Amino acid sequence: MNPRTKLVSTLGPASSSPEMVAGLIEAGTSVFRINLSHGSPEDHARSFDLVRDAERESGRSLAVLADLPGPKVRLGTLQPDRVQLQPGQPFLLRPEGPGDERGASTTYPGLAGDLRVGDRVLLADGAVELVVVSVDGAAITTECVRGGSVGSRQGVNVPAERLGLPAVTDRDREGLASMLDLGVDLIGQSFVRDPEDVDELRAAMGDRQAPIVAKIETKPAVDAIEAILEASDGLMVARGDLGVELPMEQIPLLQKDLLRAAREAGRPVIVATQMLESMIRAPRPTRAEASDVANAVLDGADAIMLSGETAIGEFPFEAAFAATKIAREAETRGDDYRAPGPRCRHTGEAAAVAHAAASIVQEHGEIAAIACYTETGRTARLLSAERPGCPIYAFIPDAAARRSVALLWGVAAVPARMPADTDDMIAMMDQGLRDAKLAVAGSSVVMAASSPAGRTTTNMLKVHEVGSPVR
Repeated sequence: MNPRTKLVSTLGPASSSPEMVAGLIEAGTSVFRINLSHGSPEDHARSFDLVRDAERESGRSLAVLADLPGPKVRLGTLQPDRVQLQPGQPFLLRPEGPGDERGASTTYPGLAGDLRVGDRVLLADGAVELVVVSVDGAAITTECVRGGSVGSRQGVNVPAERLGLPAVTDRDREGLASMLDLGVDLIGQSFVRDPEDVDELRAAMGDRQAPIVAKIETKPAVDAIEAILEASDGLMVARGDLGVELPMEQIPLLQKDLLRAAREAGRPVIVATQMLESMIRAPRPTRAEASDVANAVLDGADAIMLSGETAIGEFPFEAAFAATKIAREAETRGDDYRAPGPRCRHTGEAAAVAHAAASIVQEHGEIAAIACYTETGRTARLLSAERPGCPIYAFIPDAAARRSVALLWGVAAVPARMPADTDDMIAMMDQGLRDAKLAVAGSSVVMAASSPAGRTTTNMLKVHEVGSPVR
């Protein structure tokens, strides 16, 4: 069985075949990420179609997360494609022109207006560190203080709080429109700085709304995390750029803080970047990487994400299988090390029912599962946030709503029909559990739903013996 912590796998050249997508599903993937920073719109559409075809073939609900490029500054083209910078040498950043070891253009013509003398500029995810020496018009003269190798189109990191790029770029709007046309399930928003950035993206969707996963990779976002959680539908701890903007020694504890904040807000959270980085070239992870994955699980992540491991790596299936195997072991044997859940502050009726369902599971070890009927996925989200000690099976009529719960810890979506009344709803879930071999006759399950059926608020809680008459 797959672990309750979900797996997000990034599609790319290494995983762009039906066979590989099927293999990633078999290894435990429930959400596929399409990175719009790379490839063409035609590539993205083909990747999307691969997932939908695999969903029909496998019979499993699979979500697609479209990751927008965001206001990311990159170098232009270098000649040769990769150059070596040495400490002490000058390096010029400018709006245009070919690049070499003496300088390069950037994708943001207004960069000079956002920088000051003494500012730190990092290239290639921190591999090279520059300091601004002077700004003359649109040209920025820097000095290399930590040398290294830099390639064409690699990232340029500057202080995010002063970056003048809009939160939603023209490229974001183009990618967003095309993915909404396809029917994408989740949108990843890169380089979020404040809740207004999330509001701007939501407004850009118009009447075609999709859940927004805010990527936390800037210091301003860390400072505004509570407001960003309120504005967004989920969180991604994107440790790559976050580890460039903040001192690396702060990232492990900051990850725990961000996961705790997301849990308290009831938002699903993904831990991403370099989870199993060595598996891009090796068939087995390092011991440190295995510990990293396990700690994300124990810290309460809803999902862990593989990037280059499945997009461009030599062992995409092995990486996905390793991630789920490590997560399963951490869940099975890690109860003594698990981060405590958030404090109870249930003021709404539906949240209180979800908390009561999880409490019943905790107090009565013989409960086999929680089953819920939901038309929007909201009941499943509330139950997932409680982290009950058993599987959650969400009976959902609408296919899009089934995909919306693919990111949620411990939740498996089950196709359902619209029930006629409450008794019919209970009977449908009972039969569905038995038909799918999710529970056997005589076992006890907790059922949560709205009563009468179709009511908008979850208000029904029932301990049910599978196979028994509905009364």
